[in-house]
Amino acid sequence: MELELVTVGTELLLGFTIDTNGAEIARLMGTIGVRVSRRTAIADRAEDIRSSVGEALSRTRFVITTGGLGPTRDDITKKAVADLFDAPLEFREDIWDALLERYRRLRRVPAESNRTQAEVPRGAEVLPNRWGTAPGIWLEGPAGTVVMLPGVPLEMRMLLQHEVVPRLAGRTAGRVVRSRTLRATGIPESTLADRLGDVESDIAPLTLAYLPGLEGVDMRITAWDLPPDDAERRLDTAAERIRSLAPDVLYGEGEDDLAALVLDAARGRRVRLAVAESCTGGLVGARLTAVPGSSDVFDGGAITYADWAKSEMLGVDAALIAEHGAVSEPVVQSMALGAARRFGALAVAITGIAGPSGGTAEKPVGTVWLATAQGDEVRSSRMIIVGTRNEIRARAAQAALALLWRRLQDVRTAPSP
Repeated sequence: MELELVTVGTELLLGFTIDTNGAEIARLMGTIGVRVSRRTAIADRAEDIRSSVGEALSRTRFVITTGGLGPTRDDITKKAVADLFDAPLEFREDIWDALLERYRRLRRVPAESNRTQAEVPRGAEVLPNRWGTAPGIWLEGPAGTVVMLPGVPLEMRMLLQHEVVPRLAGRTAGRVVRSRTLRATGIPESTLADRLGDVESDIAPLTLAYLPGLEGVDMRITAWDLPPDDAERRLDTAAERIRSLAPDVLYGEGEDDLAALVLDAARGRRVRLAVAESCTGGLVGARLTAVPGSSDVFDGGAITYADWAKSEMLGVDAALIAEHGAVSEPVVQSMALGAARRFGALAVAITGIAGPSGGTAEKPVGTVWLATAQGDEVRSSRMIIVGTRNEIRARAAQAALALLWRRLQDVRTAPSP
């Protein structure tokens, strides 16, 4: 089964509001085997609503709209769709009574304009909204079906889950659309695609999409229109195939956060962690401490942005900085060793040129040196990161976490105290 989604709201087109409703609907529809084939965002204009919904109905005969069901003048979705179906709005006393009761519970007095929320297209089914004041509407006619939902995300989500999904589930013959996401880092999208080669033929009829971002490249595998058990089995097989081709760059699935995985690995090996940061200015420590419970393995760090701070706080020899520069392998190794000794922990260090100025022919903007140290054992690596200052810093922090995570794979579990 396919449907189209029409999101109504001038604020969406102006860029002041991000359409999270569309993503929510698409994800939930997939779990019951309904495919969202097209998403359209339009302004609060009656002619745009009528034409967009009408065109969508001509393609799929089933449309979900969000937004435009409130009491103000720009809330015109209901009237526009009612005109399209030649189903005039009718005032419903039962809906109005329910709204009045809700306002009494909230100790509020409704405005006269709220009466419009009790108007429903003739012949429509009302989807009761227990989470707000705008009821959902299910309207069917010769052209197809339109389900109108409020734009407030909480209200939309709850109506979708409790009213729309149960009505649609019986129409999909027990087939689903399901996805699984594998997360990779430290490798460009094109290089990863070359590494995987013709894997899409191997996993067919499943599809594979590459989704690059600041933290790396996500690979989304999708099974379309299959029985649930078959979809899960095929996703398992496809995920295992991809893991076998790129085991060194894959670190998690779904919404896995690399910082949380680092902390779990350290916790499992009874290892303490510390950071020494220059160009990232504390981003690595912030990523780690954003995870609840991080204090049981993360001790702290040093933000040594200036050269003198590297020397005084981490013991980096000033002569080393003078000879090689702050962004160099000897300096990052000394930073990591200094943090490891100061905190008595496995430390990761990072120094680089985030730009937009400061680069040279030998060390262009985006040059980053990373190192890990535990005791006297230190490992380092260099990378060139492309992007804006913020992108370079964010990607450098992710790279530091990746280096720390890989180092932890080689660490033996410390004896119990």
